[in-house]
Amino acid sequence: MIKIHPKKNLCYFFSCLFFFLLVIPFSSVFASENSHSIDLTTSIYGIISVIVFLTAYSLVIAEEFLHLRKSKPVLVATGIIWVLVGLAYNSIGEPHAAGIAVKHNIEEYAELLLFLLAAMTYINALEERNVFDALRAWLVSRGYSLKMIFWITGLLAFLISPIADNLTTALLMATVAMSVGVGKPTFIILACINIVVAANAGGAFSPFGDITTLMVWQKGIIQFDQFFSLLLPSLVNWLVPAIIMSFSVPKGKPKPLNAKVSVKYGGYVMIALFLFTIIMAVSFHNFLHLPPVLGMMTGLGLLKLFAYYLNRREANSANVESLANANMGNAALHTEQDKENYNIFGILARAEWDTLLFFYGVILCVGGLGTLGYLTKISHLMYSEPGIMGTGILGANIIVGVLSAIVDNIPVMFAVLTMNPDMSLGHWLLVTLTAGVGGSLLSVGSAAGVALMGQARGTYTFFAHMKWSWAIALGYAASIWVHLLINADLMNTAINN
Repeated sequence: MIKIHPKKNLCYFFSCLFFFLLVIPFSSVFASENSHSIDLTTSIYGIISVIVFLTAYSLVIAEEFLHLRKSKPVLVATGIIWVLVGLAYNSIGEPHAAGIAVKHNIEEYAELLLFLLAAMTYINALEERNVFDALRAWLVSRGYSLKMIFWITGLLAFLISPIADNLTTALLMATVAMSVGVGKPTFIILACINIVVAANAGGAFSPFGDITTLMVWQKGIIQFDQFFSLLLPSLVNWLVPAIIMSFSVPKGKPKPLNAKVSVKYGGYVMIALFLFTIIMAVSFHNFLHLPPVLGMMTGLGLLKLFAYYLNRREANSANVESLANANMGNAALHTEQDKENYNIFGILARAEWDTLLFFYGVILCVGGLGTLGYLTKISHLMYSEPGIMGTGILGANIIVGVLSAIVDNIPVMFAVLTMNPDMSLGHWLLVTLTAGVGGSLLSVGSAAGVALMGQARGTYTFFAHMKWSWAIALGYAASIWVHLLINADLMNTAINN
């Protein structure tokens, strides 16, 4: 289980407090322009809903101390907030409005849940077949220099995260860096920072690389091929800090480790099935105009059929071995025990259900606050000219990235999607980029960073990462500049949805 680092606690709380209470003083200034949302922000129901959400989030950020799974408080908060939404709309004579709104939010979550469930099952299945362990073993046995390992792990993190998720990619590459960097804390720190930045950057130009990009793609705002307009800005986001940090990587060439891991039978077939599943998801969406989750679930069905074949094969092998080494009575017992040797449902159950249910709570909590009118007001504050602090749309989208380093980028991006500000394709690509890579500014700003702090506990820390935040910020600024330069023609292009 990934726990939130204590350094993030106060930042999390005060950011949430600022994010929602900032709109209250302006509640009488802005009128709702959304026909589906009535301004109930100053009602007792709206105020209590904000308090409930902040209370739930304070319990989420105290997970490490309370040992209370993060999904539990937000699940309860979801129920309370939507009861308040229902009471609020009943009080103004619209008893069915809340039900319609919550069904819309549940539908959006259902697509995300099933998509992630299929992807997580594939990743867990590949892990069980030793695919990732084999890659790690191959790298640590090559005898590369520390600087070469620094660049290889960063490059692989950038290339793998668009297909797998950035968390799994970061954990895999960090294992390699720690294996060859034993006794060299400076190298481990720099390698971990490089991996976090690369994994987040790599995930920003692919619908599959991050939850935020997946939400934007499933919403139909940005098409699959349009995400690749962010390839060069994402690459710059990683390369700028990587080049700066590479000068501080210690010299030396550690001894190659004797590590050899073989991919289990069927591992390469699963890789092919995963790639075919991704192709199906993209094709269903682009050519048939069907939800991409349909392609992912079809691919999950193919994986389950292949798992049936593996199960039968391994059961037959166990049966033959039992017959060769035991009497017939014991062989029957062994066969009964081994016939479920490969259980795809067990692999599916290993999905991070706490995280999936946390997403449910966050999405529906934010949706409930949006139904009460809060997101409409925040949208006016940030995206109407001249925008928050006079920065306009460009500044608002840059601020979204900074917020994602403090507050988790999932609720931030879902809030932006719910606001649905009137932006060009170029600006939607920009906010997708900033929300994806902004979390690299702090070690606690992304799941990859939090996980690596646990994996390299005591070496890769909050302050070790912050020491290089200036270099990461340069990469963040450079990626925005490159996007505005090479995608200038998209900044005035309307989205096709």
